[in-house]
Amino acid sequence: MVAFLLVVVGALNWLLVGLFGWEIGQWFGGQGAMLSRIIYVLVGLSALVLLFTHKKDCKECTTKTNTTM
Repeated sequence: MVAFLLVVVGALNWLLVGLFGWEIGQWFGGQGAMLSRIIYVLVGLSALVLLFTHKKDCKECTTKTNTTM
């Protein structure tokens, strides 16, 4: 659940960057600030966790009727 929420935060960050040229990390001192970097690393690690655990956790991927995946 934590990984999912962090990935959502990252996705919303990219939405803000794309629409307004503004990023959430600016609240924490910009990209160079240690806290911002920690948040970016946690978001990236969360994406990897979801990527590697998706098939195990996904109800759609594990149904017996769905054999095309």
